[in-house]
Amino acid sequence: MLTIGDLARRTGVKVPTIRYYEQMGLLEPAERSEGNQRRYDRQGRERLSFIKHARDLGLTIESIRELLDLSAHPERPCDGADRIAAEQLKAVRGRIEKLKRLESELERIASCCTSDHVRDCYVIRALANHDMCDSEH
Repeated sequence: MLTIGDLARRTGVKVPTIRYYEQMGLLEPAERSEGNQRRYDRQGRERLSFIKHARDLGLTIESIRELLDLSAHPERPCDGADRIAAEQLKAVRGRIEKLKRLESELERIASCCTSDHVRDCYVIRALANHDMCDSEH
């Protein structure tokens, strides 16, 4: 059995986040010791690792909740899990495209500045006037 601090160290999830996941119903409420300390077993640790990995991949709490429900029923088809992963992949690709546009625009703005003084700085002028941008970002 692990204390909440031990669980946090082993999984890399902060104690307040573990408590939050319990409040959200993602983690089962921990057993309590005689001293009222939370105690987590192997299943709790594995479930928290699952949640952390899903969060690291950018999945929402609702998606994680759905995946946890699916994992509790191994006889079900996995099309729900596949759908969640595909939706997340689409969202990540969208963010990557936006970041590429931002990178391009920032690169252009930074390379256009030839002034030695802020009063003539292209970066400052471009940030103040969105019309100076080459594309929507």
